[in-house]
Amino acid sequence: MRSLFITLFFCGSVGIILAQGSAFGIKGGITASRQRWDNNFDRDMLLRYHGIAFIESLAEDTRFSLFAQAGYHIKGSAIRTPRSAVTGSGGTIFTVPAQQISFEYRNASLTVGAKQHLDLDLGDKKLYYLFGLRGEYTINTLLGPRIPNEYDIFTIYYPIPEFVRKINYGITVGGGIHVPFDDLVGVLLEFTVNPDFSYQYDQPPLENIINPNPWAPRGNITLPQRRSTNLAFELSLGFRFLRKVIYVD
Repeated sequence: MRSLFITLFFCGSVGIILAQGSAFGIKGGITASRQRWDNNFDRDMLLRYHGIAFIESLAEDTRFSLFAQAGYHIKGSAIRTPRSAVTGSGGTIFTVPAQQISFEYRNASLTVGAKQHLDLDLGDKKLYYLFGLRGEYTINTLLGPRIPNEYDIFTIYYPIPEFVRKINYGITVGGGIHVPFDDLVGVLLEFTVNPDFSYQYDQPPLENIINPNPWAPRGNITLPQRRSTNLAFELSLGFRFLRKVIYVD
C-alpha cells in the first residue's frame, strides 16, 4: 500500500509539472555519508558519488515550483584503522597493517517535493531552497573488504546481508544556485542533506557467535541488537533545460 501511494503521488506530481511547462536535467557529484548505529562503535564517513535525473514545474508568475527526481546513490560508512602492533596470548607481537573497510549500500531513489526561488537581485542567477519526501530501494551492497584480510579483527562487526532492509524512506532538504547560459539552458550547483527515518540495517541479538579475532580468548560471544540509519550530504553539479508551453488563442 505504501509503495502504491508513493507511485501515485509521483505520477500525479509529474502530470502537474508537465501541464505547466517544465525544466528538466541531470546532476551528480559527491556523496559523503555516515551511519548512526545502535549498540555499536561509530563508523567513519564514506565518500562516494551519486547521479540524478530531475523534472520540475515552470511558471513565470511565481517563484514556487514542484519537482520529481530519480537517482542512484552509494551510501554507508567505513572503518579506518592505523597500522598497529598487537600482542598475542603467547606474548608474540603481530603487526596489523592500516585498513580502510567500506560498507556500501547502492540505492535507487525517488523524491518528490517543492522548490522556492529567493527574491534576490542577482541578475540572471537564481538562489533556491528545496524540501522533498524520498523513498529508496537497495539494489546491492558491499559489506566488507573485497579481498579478505587475515589481520582483520573487525569482521564480527560487519553487517550481515540478511538483515539489510531493501526499502527505506526519509527527506531531502537543501538549496542551490541556478545560472542560465541562455533562455533554455543553464547550470546548477546544489547542496542537500538527506537523513533517513527508517533503518537500513536491523539485526536482532545473536547468540553463540564464534569470535573471529585471532588474538582474543577462544569461545563464542553474543552480538547485541544492531540497527543503523543513513545520513548523506550531497554536492551536485548539473545541467538544467527548459521546456516551455506556449498557449495560442
